[in-house]
Amino acid sequence: MRNEPMKYKVFVDGSEGTTGLKINEQLALLNNIEILSIDIDKRKDINARKELLNSADIAFLCLPDTASIEAVSLVENPKTVIIDASVAFRTNSNWAYGLPEISKQHKEKIMNSKRIAVPGCHATGFTTAVYPLIANGFIDKDYPISCQSITGYSGGGKSLIARFEDREDKTSLKSPQFYALGLSHKHLPEMQIINGLTYKPLFTPIVGDFFRGMCVAIPLHKRLMKKNISQKELLEFYKEYYQDQKNINVFSAENEQLLDNGFLDATKCNNTNNLDICVFSNDQHFLVISRLDNLGKGASGAAVQCMELAVRN
Repeated sequence: MRNEPMKYKVFVDGSEGTTGLKINEQLALLNNIEILSIDIDKRKDINARKELLNSADIAFLCLPDTASIEAVSLVENPKTVIIDASVAFRTNSNWAYGLPEISKQHKEKIMNSKRIAVPGCHATGFTTAVYPLIANGFIDKDYPISCQSITGYSGGGKSLIARFEDREDKTSLKSPQFYALGLSHKHLPEMQIINGLTYKPLFTPIVGDFFRGMCVAIPLHKRLMKKNISQKELLEFYKEYYQDQKNINVFSAENEQLLDNGFLDATKCNNTNNLDICVFSNDQHFLVISRLDNLGKGASGAAVQCMELAVRN
């Protein structure tokens, strides 16, 4: 008689939000998952949520920061794995940072932790480009690093989605919009701490009039880098660094699959858990761009990927 595969009980706290909905879509495709559901009228019932959180093998938290902190405090079951999609625990050293591709140590910590923080979407693009450079001595930790990112409006959740999709004046938001102009975006702490940077990056995000997809761009001054390398050498470095990571692809500007008449499309990784790293160059500068789906590798895809690693152990 064949043994049935073990089923894991999973509860998504905050399943009505954008990330929660996408996590549920992906969980529905898995045959080793039993979804624990909460009645609509009990979504804010702390006792009902507590019961489900403690009954679950894996609990996804798709909540505002303060609500995530409250939810964690409700978990008394030592076996429950919590995967939090908020900002609340991303720089907490007691939590695993959910970006397994950047190092063996990060992957092992995810596999052995009961507390996993899903990275921010901008931070995912930034860190996949920057972490290898610092870890291998291409740039110093005090390098004056800057970053610009353009994202689809779904990253702003229900309120921003409504602002773009329910507006009467369909031309009012057609121009890409700079935001977080106080230069204190909520992803900055993890961008600095996870990469071991001495100073915060200068980070300027932009939201565009498209639903999902993003590009995160990091310019590098060759004269300030510790190693004198060519574009080809930098590409080969990234390819070797991520050679065992099925979700990360490395491209050069010469790759015909990359550009459309000289333009880089921010939506090409949509509906996947993939991330593309692209390297451009002139005689003085590199431009490294990470492209990903802000709802995929930037949110729900990363969360489910972390779950799959955690339950393997």
